[in-house]
Amino acid sequence: MGALLPLLILEVNQMQKTLIKQTLRIFWQHASVYPRAILLLIIAMLGAVVFDTYGPFLYKQLFNSLIQNGSVSELLTVVFKILAVGGLSWCFWRLANFANDFFQPRIMSDIVNTCFKYMHDHSYNFFTNNFAGSLVKKVGRFERAFEDIADQLYWNFGHTILKIIIILIALYFVAWQLSLALLVWMAVYLVFSVFYARFKYPYDIRNAKMDTEVAGRLADTITNNINLKLFGGTAWEFKTFQALTEKLFRIKKLSWNLGSINEAVQGGLMVLLEFALLYLAVKFWKEGRLTIGDFALIQGYMVQVFGRLWDLGRHIKDTYSRLSDAEEMTEILTMPHGIQDRADATRLQVSTGSIEFRGVNFGYHEKRRVFKNFSLSIQGGERVALIGPSGGGKTTIVKLLFRFFDMQGGGISIDGQNIAQVTQESLRANISLVPQEPILFHRSLYDNIAYAKPQASEQEVYRAAKLAHCHEFIMSFPLEYETFVGERGLKLSGGERQRVAIARAILKDSPILVLDEATSSLDSESEHLIQDAMKKLMLGKTTIVIAHRLSTIMQMDRIIVIDKGQVAEEGKHTELIKAKQGIYQKLWQIQAGGFAG
Repeated sequence: MGALLPLLILEVNQMQKTLIKQTLRIFWQHASVYPRAILLLIIAMLGAVVFDTYGPFLYKQLFNSLIQNGSVSELLTVVFKILAVGGLSWCFWRLANFANDFFQPRIMSDIVNTCFKYMHDHSYNFFTNNFAGSLVKKVGRFERAFEDIADQLYWNFGHTILKIIIILIALYFVAWQLSLALLVWMAVYLVFSVFYARFKYPYDIRNAKMDTEVAGRLADTITNNINLKLFGGTAWEFKTFQALTEKLFRIKKLSWNLGSINEAVQGGLMVLLEFALLYLAVKFWKEGRLTIGDFALIQGYMVQVFGRLWDLGRHIKDTYSRLSDAEEMTEILTMPHGIQDRADATRLQVSTGSIEFRGVNFGYHEKRRVFKNFSLSIQGGERVALIGPSGGGKTTIVKLLFRFFDMQGGGISIDGQNIAQVTQESLRANISLVPQEPILFHRSLYDNIAYAKPQASEQEVYRAAKLAHCHEFIMSFPLEYETFVGERGLKLSGGERQRVAIARAILKDSPILVLDEATSSLDSESEHLIQDAMKKLMLGKTTIVIAHRLSTIMQMDRIIVIDKGQVAEEGKHTELIKAKQGIYQKLWQIQAGGFAG
């Protein structure tokens, strides 16, 4: 591969040149893990090409023997040699095929695993800024790009280079002028092919990006199909989608037209080569320097060269197209992870579950500052409710606690351990979250509940489901716990999804529990059913509850009012309700504080 890099890496622009190098480096890093397979592929290719190239010499002997009225035994000897050489070539090609049948699928599997692991290690912010459908398509194109580029490098570029080197050497001993003419022609042909591919590459990039945009829009409309129906937006969405596909059509048509021009020029160059070689051959034959057998040899080599070089021009074009397909995923694989574990990170050890925010400074960007010197202490086992106006920073506190974002200043510690100095995996293993809008896997109900603790027994899963009052509605389905819930759990009602999320939290049984409007999607009866389970779940755990319905937090040990990124008030319900002109009192009055009765 290293010998072919100058052919593939050209100065389109510095960024694209860097991305091409990075793409090839990633592919080579995965391929080089299997050196014995690579060696076997090289040996098989070398043997196949040598015997393929030796074939025209035998035809030269055959034609010369025919002209010289050779005996039948001499002719049959040459025929059997042709059979033997063809058989050996066939054996080497089969060896190459079987070696490749292991090599490429194995690496493609490794590449997909690398994409999965590296992509999922990106930060929460990365996934909020990218369409799921686009990311899936980028991984698929990256995998196929390796397959196509590996095919080009081995079956086409490697095969062609070996064959042409051997043919040039063979022609040199027949008539060095023919070898020189072929060498000069090849230089012109390759320079044109490569530079034209470089010229076309930016159009391939635009084609790939537009293809991704179309896929992203399609995925977005499929995911939000219910919105299209509710707001009568199908016609408008189709119009905008049609506009995108029209742009894709235009750039794809331009890219394909450029490819057709490339093939037209290459075809013309081949016509000129055939004329030049035959002209020289006729001249040399007239001078007695070539035999009729040499004509057969030259014609045989021209057929091989034309076949390989015609495809080579197309393969150079296709290689650049595949590199452009891989570019977007290469950017993701070379993008540093937004949130990274320190090299000396340790595992979080939780004893009491005390949490402390110390002088936290954080903003999503310069114009959206959320916290400035924010501090808050939560004792181990304490049940704390966070309330306040929307946008005050309640949810951001939870995101920082999970370390979905890194702060610009200050720190957060759990039992005295700075969360920036422990592994993210151990941090999140010690915190259970029941979100306001739980999203489930398109898997069975059993799998969704057991996801919190894969090693849990069936009895533990069923117990968690019963405590969260999932068991009743689960058993009403024909397939019971084996019922698939649909993409993002859409086959379930909002309350059913929330109870499944609560069951997961019960099963996980982490020392720290976060409830983000955990009962917001439940009707009054369902909410009443799980109150006891929630109280049991909170026992012995540090609990943070984000709530807007104040009736659900009256029994908390402490209620903290967050407003404009600061602790505005804190205390028990009975204390805060008495505070004159307090934020909590105003919120209570808005919600008709009669709930207390």
